[in-house]
Amino acid sequence: MRTKIRTSRRALRAKLRSPGRPPVLHRAARWPFWRAIARGLSSEDAAIVASVSTVVGIRWFRQCGGMPPSHLAPSAPQPSGRYLSFAEREEIALSRARGDGVREIARQLGRSASTISRELRRNAATRSGGLDYRAHTAQWHADRAARRPKVAKLVTNPKLRKYVQNRLAGNIETPGGRVIAGPKVQWNGRRHGRRQARRWARAWSPQQIANRLLVDYPDDTSMRISHEAIYQALYIQGRGALKRELTACLRTGRALRMPRERARSRGKSFVTPEIMISERPAIVEDRAVPGHWEGDLILGLDSSAIGTLVERTTRFTMLLHLPPMPGHRKQPREKKSSALAGHGAEAVRDAIARAMKALPQRLKTSLTWDQGAEMAQHVQLTVDTGLQVYFCDPRSPWQRGTNENTNGLLRQYFPKGTDLSAHRPSDLQAVALSLNTRPRKTLNWQTPAEALDMLLRSADQSGVATTS
Repeated sequence: MRTKIRTSRRALRAKLRSPGRPPVLHRAARWPFWRAIARGLSSEDAAIVASVSTVVGIRWFRQCGGMPPSHLAPSAPQPSGRYLSFAEREEIALSRARGDGVREIARQLGRSASTISRELRRNAATRSGGLDYRAHTAQWHADRAARRPKVAKLVTNPKLRKYVQNRLAGNIETPGGRVIAGPKVQWNGRRHGRRQARRWARAWSPQQIANRLLVDYPDDTSMRISHEAIYQALYIQGRGALKRELTACLRTGRALRMPRERARSRGKSFVTPEIMISERPAIVEDRAVPGHWEGDLILGLDSSAIGTLVERTTRFTMLLHLPPMPGHRKQPREKKSSALAGHGAEAVRDAIARAMKALPQRLKTSLTWDQGAEMAQHVQLTVDTGLQVYFCDPRSPWQRGTNENTNGLLRQYFPKGTDLSAHRPSDLQAVALSLNTRPRKTLNWQTPAEALDMLLRSADQSGVATTS
């Protein structure tokens, strides 16, 4: 008697276009990755959370443009227990290799026999057409069958796509209608540098486009799209409506979208909680004791800068000369090297140390700065000078109000848009002398130099009286 060979239902179908090889990791492995990204973790750290290599995590992030696919988004519902997991499919594969029957497998997994039978019938197909069950291939078939692809609105509506693309990447024109080409920029798949030429376009933001549709087409409901859908069409690979290079028309010019939580948690690595302004002693706030300083940079043309230091009690000002280093604007900046503009971390640290060297120790207590990268070497500065450095909160210039007011006064001598590197150290000393000999209302019309001298004299007299 001839034995009848069963074939899977999939083998009886017409030949389909191959969807490619099964992925190395199945869908369930990507869930913890994108949830870690939503919490603000980097691609490398999210890959560690998902138990995959950092290379795989970076590739997932770049393939999706920094945006999770809709079925893997944090807002998407996680597959319920009614669906077989990859671990259960591995158990089915092992049981089939042992020769267990359908009911025995169902009893071991706590599933109904019909579920196991249906799984073997649907997902056991191999390219040979047999019923060899492999867990990895079965999970691949199940993930593909679970997809509910939704065609993007920009693909099905040419009128809407033309409107969006024209407002986003349309040409710049004169009032007479003549097109201005602008600089020629070649797309390299990455974000263009801040100081490099950018593509000229109408450059409406996706939010502007989405809301302007309501004004231009108030009665046409087909001309509606959310700004998130436009972002997805730009960033997610395979959406098919808008090309990825059109991201150069956005204000940021990013080739990858920045996750919201990552942008919120982004901060300077050298700023720790114990050196924030909230931890600064209360004695600094009342300005009763001198020796507490506020500092900042004023910037000019061609990355030129001047450092400013203001004593909180007396408003005494010192200016830091920050000349450009050799090779500035003449050789390319090397990664992890010193800033050639003259206001890098090392240059600012050395300039502050030189300025503080001439002061008595009682005037070198603390320094409050914003979270600029020029203070990345604040630990070494504390070792060199004894100044305890504190950092303001982001976007809080009022926490250094004395310094901000002084910088406003200095703009009378160093206007914005001028080359500050043209001034010599003697010039800066002359300007500082001018400010320090200028009477101030807050000092009862004394000058900062007179107020500082009076405080030092009183401190010396009290010290002598104490020792006697």
